Amino acid sequence: MVERRKIALIAHDKMKEQMADFARHHQDALQPWQIVATGTTGGQVQDACPKLNITRMKSGPLGGDQQIGAMIAQEEVALLVFFVDPLTPMPHDVDVKALMRLAILYDTPMALNRATAEVLLPAIAR
Repeated sequence: MVERRKIALIAHDKMKEQMADFARHHQDALQPWQIVATGTTGGQVQDACPKLNITRMKSGPLGGDQQIGAMIAQEEVALLVFFVDPLTPMPHDVDVKALMRLAILYDTPMALNRATAEVLLPAIAR
């Protein structure tokens, strides 16, 4: 098995600002990790935390969710932090479900909101 040294950050629609704030707040804990993020989310996190090692994938609906899903299937991702905007219609709902299914299938810890991310990040950072 590949050593899981990546944390995946994805935020949809109006949750991107909350993801950038989460990363800023936990910058020290995220620093040792390789961060993979979907396009716009990765850009906003990079702006908020320029010292983090962030690899940006494509935008979620353009294949970024699936690129991160492939990393999960290869067991490279230690934690998926996936802030879904529950009040916005999701035209790429099938991509969201596929990514969540892979995280469940490969037993990858997954935070779907900030409260859960606040608990999981320190747990995997040990």
